[in-house]
Amino acid sequence: MTVILEKQRVVLQLQDAVLTTDPYARTVSDKLNLEVCGGDLFLIRVEQSDQISALADACAGMIQPLQGAVYFLGRDWQDLPPDLANALRGRIGQVFIRGNWIHNISVMENILLPQLYHTHRFIARVLEEAAELVERFGLPGVPEGLPGDFTPSDLQRAACVRAFLGRPALILLREPTDGLRPEFSGALIQTIRDARYRGAAVIWMTMEGAVWDDATIPASHRYRLVARNLMEVDI
Repeated sequence: MTVILEKQRVVLQLQDAVLTTDPYARTVSDKLNLEVCGGDLFLIRVEQSDQISALADACAGMIQPLQGAVYFLGRDWQDLPPDLANALRGRIGQVFIRGNWIHNISVMENILLPQLYHTHRFIARVLEEAAELVERFGLPGVPEGLPGDFTPSDLQRAACVRAFLGRPALILLREPTDGLRPEFSGALIQTIRDARYRGAAVIWMTMEGAVWDDATIPASHRYRLVARNLMEVDI
């Protein structure tokens, strides 16, 4: 079922943004233009993981475009002082390709850390919301062990919990189904639906043809990064 929402505010905008898409070959993109509104799900297919990293890091204000600008909630990342940029990153949830786990603290502490660092939310409410997401994604209880104690599937589900925790305005999914057992994909799709319904924007980036061809992913827009440019594909 397709999520149908009234036009909402622009959450993310790339305006003539030129990115380094392969740091080893020093390849740069053409001028990229993208407008992502609340309620949107953009499915973007790329050819290599460096392109996913470049695009996601630019969206989160972690790298600056070589030209142009990236706006999040109407603010140009390049114009923000560090403390305000960090606060705004508390409105962004992410699933990373390689987990991005701190290995000497528990998985649960990893999940909570972005909320505790970037926001001033009450810990009791954060824990309550985390417990709800842990149950939704079928994790075997509160994940108190270290990342090395868990299977790849458990860690991917924990990554999804971390990404959706805190009701983010923007959710960046880098290969979110990598290592995720098929029976848990439905939980991911439903959680994306819920996030979109409350006005979040979601960008799902993948290199996998099977994901790109999956008709159960209710994308509102599909793009491919082809010949260094983002090109929209008819749904």
